[in-house]
Amino acid sequence: MNTKRTALFLLLCSAVPSSFAQQKNVADYVNTLQGTNSKHELTRGNTYPTTALPFGMHTWTAQTGKNGDGWKYQYFQKTLRGFQQAHQCSSWTNDYAVFSFFPTLDSLQVNEDKRATGFSHDQEIAKPYYYSVHMDNAIQTEIAPTERGAHLRFTFPKGHQAFLVLDGYTGYSDIQIFPKERKIIGFVHNGRGFKEGYKSFFVAQFDQPFQTYGTWENRQNTTQADALTASGDGKGAYIAFKSGARVQVKVASSYISQEQAYLNLERELGTDKTLEATKNKALATWNKQLGQIMVEGGSEEDRATFYSCFFRASLFSRQYFEYDKDGKPYYFSPYDGKIHAGHMFTDTGFWDTFRAQFPLNALLHPTMHGQYMQALLAAYEQCGWLPSWSFPSEGGSMIGNHAISLLADAWAKGIRTFDPEKALAAYLHEATNKGPWGPANGRDGWKGYYQLGYVPYTEVREATAKTLEYAYDDFCGYQLAKMTNQPFYAEVFKKQLYNYRNVFNKQTGFMEGRDEKGNWRPNFDPAEWGGPFTEGNAWHWVWSVFHDPQGLIDLIGGDRAFVAKLDSVFTAPNRVNVGSYGGMIHEMTEMVMADMGQYAHGNQPIQHMVYLYNYAGEPWKAQYHARNVMQKLYNSTENGYPGDEDQGQTSSWYVLSALGFYSVCPGTDQYVLGSPMFEKITITMENGKKFVIDAQNNNAKNVYIQEARLNGQTYSKNYITYGDLINGGQLALEMGDQPNKKRGIALGDRPYSISTSDDK
Repeated sequence: MNTKRTALFLLLCSAVPSSFAQQKNVADYVNTLQGTNSKHELTRGNTYPTTALPFGMHTWTAQTGKNGDGWKYQYFQKTLRGFQQAHQCSSWTNDYAVFSFFPTLDSLQVNEDKRATGFSHDQEIAKPYYYSVHMDNAIQTEIAPTERGAHLRFTFPKGHQAFLVLDGYTGYSDIQIFPKERKIIGFVHNGRGFKEGYKSFFVAQFDQPFQTYGTWENRQNTTQADALTASGDGKGAYIAFKSGARVQVKVASSYISQEQAYLNLERELGTDKTLEATKNKALATWNKQLGQIMVEGGSEEDRATFYSCFFRASLFSRQYFEYDKDGKPYYFSPYDGKIHAGHMFTDTGFWDTFRAQFPLNALLHPTMHGQYMQALLAAYEQCGWLPSWSFPSEGGSMIGNHAISLLADAWAKGIRTFDPEKALAAYLHEATNKGPWGPANGRDGWKGYYQLGYVPYTEVREATAKTLEYAYDDFCGYQLAKMTNQPFYAEVFKKQLYNYRNVFNKQTGFMEGRDEKGNWRPNFDPAEWGGPFTEGNAWHWVWSVFHDPQGLIDLIGGDRAFVAKLDSVFTAPNRVNVGSYGGMIHEMTEMVMADMGQYAHGNQPIQHMVYLYNYAGEPWKAQYHARNVMQKLYNSTENGYPGDEDQGQTSSWYVLSALGFYSVCPGTDQYVLGSPMFEKITITMENGKKFVIDAQNNNAKNVYIQEARLNGQTYSKNYITYGDLINGGQLALEMGDQPNKKRGIALGDRPYSISTSDDK
């Protein structure tokens, strides 16, 4: 921990009760600036200092970037220009439903460039439940969150005129000012791909009288003094307060109606007379959320990294529903533009998050996870397609049809809140059609995949990667059909789940692109990015057989050859062939910077790879590499991630891995063992039961499991089941600095592979 962070840590310790030392205020370990030192050429998380509640409908953040710039907040920037309601977690996709506030001194400055004000990170506090900054002009801004709103406070220095600007952002906005009621209401409409009728209604209630007021627009930055209303592109409002004012504003929003925005405000902020009240409730909420996993041992930095990652993993998927006057959930659908009863969620891309973020939620939040499964099928009914990339409507980005992974995984883990026949019918439609919105809306190249057994390249972009992920998805469809006694669907999907074999070239030992005549792509280079692959190369994609590692072992030539190939990922030259990208993209740069051969943890395709040693008789290497990745590529600072954080996925990888296991194959009930980061970990399940991981002698050097006992019984398997975890119990591990090469080596100790299972 650097000097500045140490000073901030000690300051926080002195500012909260002594119970912090007993780990009760675990939220204070979180640094929401983790990963914010990002730019187009190199991302260290691509995050912003999110102030929010777990899975909240809105977040709030300080803004360094211009309106519409996906890079909301970049650590190296020197000025702030807004404090905004936000949603998107990534610069690669523009945000939606955004508006912002910004305080200015002495003269009204509405222009976002002219109002930009200098600040220092030494004057920032960035916690999940509270953000504060003293800007260079001595104005302090503070934010405390609720699920659908926030409590903000602006403290102006004495002897200066005090102005506050409300910016309507990039799209259409409607503003109404009520000076006597100290209130501004309205709506904004910004973002992409929305259905007719979409609006984000808001209410802003102030505790100080308005001295003067008016409206403005952010295209030409003209103002209209004393105006009470404004409608159009980029409309906003401004208010003047008395000199030295300390202004609190409660804000809440709704996608349903202005009346619902009022209700959200009253329900979430109505009794909070001060920002401290909101802050304290938010702190309690985060302590409860993060306190589901209590860790002991490790360094202060280890705990800060763990809880900072756990915080990010607890933001997605975002709620997109609200509660009516009777407390019943309902929502404005981003898919058909109508109001529906029930739950809806958004802001996730399944290509990233099916791997770890959803398996983590299934473990810690099964009730919410069950609601999510219902929402998936509701989305299908409303737009005709299962979601794949919702921001907040369907974008169809990336590859694969991974909604079926979520559904099969939920059923395998006993979360059975949906009709499996409807789910399978929806997936069959997904797998045999191509939708209008992107490569993952429906199935790109589906005809070739069924006729040839693989997606042909160059007829279809990224064809080999798509073949591999379609085969896994078809396994998930097969699994759900088998578990629910649906022989028709089981027979349909069983035919494709081994299609990964059709893109494996035994001559090279890699997955490769091949054309519709069966010819392999010429001039193969395993270090070449793009082409038949998605955001990676053959070194990364050869491992994407989540459901059948044993089948992949057989293709590569047996256990020894498989382990040797795994080893070679880390020893291969750290070389990049930019391939079809034509130049270095940030994922390539991040792999080179990591200096771990061809291992590219900054992107999803290879993130499960270190756990595959468990399938080939050398589990101790999984233990070593999992710990090495955690220790080398993650920390709690602004440079805290090895690439894009990606809607909770990269954080969830760390959280699960720090617990000592990982979800290699969602759609089964297994979590594959690695090496826990801490000496003792206590997980409190939603049902109140506790599962304890007690890793004796664990430290930075003692990363190897010497022996294991599950609930007092010797345990040799290289995985643990969902049932073992949620039913409570203890996994006792004896750790050491040398591998135990006799433990976990029997065939029966290996995790699941379809080719060796009873239902193959």
